[in-house]
Amino acid sequence: MSTALQWFKSSYSSNEGGNCVEVSAGPATVRIRDSKNTGPTLTVAPGCWSAFLGLARRGGDD
Repeated sequence: MSTALQWFKSSYSSNEGGNCVEVSAGPATVRIRDSKNTGPTLTVAPGCWSAFLGLARRGGDD
C-alpha cells in the first residue's frame, strides 16, 4: 500500500506562477500547500476545511 499523498491543484491556480494552492485530503487531516514548492503545509481537521469551503463558496467573512 502506498503512503504517498495525492495532491490536487486548485482549478483557480494557473501555470503563471501566481497564487497556486494544492490540497491533499485524508480521513483525519487535510493538508494545504503552495503548489510552487513542496515546502511547509498547513494541516487542518476535515471539519475545519469544510467550514472554510462553505465560507468561501458564500463569499462570507463570518
